[in-house]
Amino acid sequence: MVEDAQNLESPTEADQSSDQVVETIPNAEEQTNLDATVDPPADMEADILPEDEEDDTPLDSAELEAVITALQQEVSNLRQQLTGQTQQADNFKSQYMRIAADFENFRKRTGKEKEDMELRIKCNTVNEILGAVDNFERARLQIKPSNDGETTIHKSYQGVYRQLVEGLKKIGVSAMRPEGKEFDPNFHEAVFQEPTSEYPEGTVIEQVVRGYLLGDKVLRHAMVKVAAPPEEGEEATPATDKASAEES
Repeated sequence: MVEDAQNLESPTEADQSSDQVVETIPNAEEQTNLDATVDPPADMEADILPEDEEDDTPLDSAELEAVITALQQEVSNLRQQLTGQTQQADNFKSQYMRIAADFENFRKRTGKEKEDMELRIKCNTVNEILGAVDNFERARLQIKPSNDGETTIHKSYQGVYRQLVEGLKKIGVSAMRPEGKEFDPNFHEAVFQEPTSEYPEGTVIEQVVRGYLLGDKVLRHAMVKVAAPPEEGEEATPATDKASAEES
């Protein structure tokens, strides 16, 4: 009986080897984990696997000629497109330059027309005022006040005259001073000729009606008396004539 007990307590070598075999067989879950551990990922496989090699088979002469012809045709088409686009760009540039030139000419023309119109309006307006200025000047020369009342009135309208003259100066109007200058038909209008040896022939002796300028433009020509050569028998100078008159 003691031997039987020992036999029960100590397993046999066959039993131990059987247990070892049982322990080495994994269950289903362990097998799945083992497979996941052993099998590499798909993308890793893709990296490891070699890529498809290109076809290095050389083209025959006919195929190579066809490829060259196709490339040449494509280059020709691109050149034609480039030429067309360049011509179109040149046309657009020419149109732009013409339009810009036309606009610049239009701007200058309209600006000049505007200036001319403003100048004409100003000249017409000033010419209407010059008649009143002439009347004031005649009154100043002809009227001689004889008492204090007349002197006061004379000074009052002469004050108005000065205001008119100052206003005309502010807008660019200036009076001509032709006396002693050579007669110029662009500025003067000869209404009298006086034979004299005091002034050279063609010299303005006197201004009968005052002329005016607006800037460089003539508003009104000055009406003047012009020196003419002395007649025969009148060669004496004004000084000699004056002395003869005093002796007589």
